[in-house]
Amino acid sequence: MATILVTGGTGTLGRPLIDRLLGDGHDVRSLSRRPHTGRERPRLRSYAVDLRDGTGLDEAVAGVDAVVHCATAPAGGDTEAAGRLIDAAKAAAVPHLVYISIVGIDRVPLRYYRAKLAVERLIEDSGLGWSVLRTTQFHDLVLMLVKAGARSPVLPVPAGVRVQPVDVREVAVRLAGLAAGAPAGRVADFGGPEVLSTRDLVRATLEAGGRRRLLMPLWLPGGTFAALRRGGILTPEHADGTRTYAEFLAVRGEAPD
Repeated sequence: MATILVTGGTGTLGRPLIDRLLGDGHDVRSLSRRPHTGRERPRLRSYAVDLRDGTGLDEAVAGVDAVVHCATAPAGGDTEAAGRLIDAAKAAAVPHLVYISIVGIDRVPLRYYRAKLAVERLIEDSGLGWSVLRTTQFHDLVLMLVKAGARSPVLPVPAGVRVQPVDVREVAVRLAGLAAGAPAGRVADFGGPEVLSTRDLVRATLEAGGRRRLLMPLWLPGGTFAALRRGGILTPEHADGTRTYAEFLAVRGEAPD
């Protein structure tokens, strides 16, 4: 069994990933700005580290067999944080760095996507053993976006955009397997089992919560939405997830606020 450090250990992906790694018998270190609280679990150690300054990072990475880098900040700073993590991993001679990325970061001109692509390149050029997994959007993200839009009685829906949402627990299983194995480079993308229009996703979310909203289709201009309409965030040839968005909603039992 290995000792594996997970950055972003309290996040949407970090939590189920840590659960999976512990279930597989690994010793796990969780790194986040806000460490785990509550029930103590054997073989789990938490570190309060902010990758924006790196204080305490050297101690967290010392002696680990792999690092899974899940921490991210859509508002900015991912490239600098990854640079600090890479430097610490190199100094500690960590044999394997695993990175979770996003399908389409090289096709959709979002600033956040450009940062993710830059991090991939930093990792590839780091001299460390590495693996990179790109996935489609998590079910949780789709739900969050619909809930945010549903605060208004009129809900704008981007026209012509399709999404292939994937279950975060299935992604955690894939990442755990990568972390326990040898460095594999850029592995096959991992997408959800079905491609759905944004309208279908919004309707499914509202119906699951027994809510009604007036849906207003919007044809949005610009390169980003043109790329989305071309299927830039899809990977239909790797529809390897099994849990559908409807099944996710049934388990969560959540409705938009």
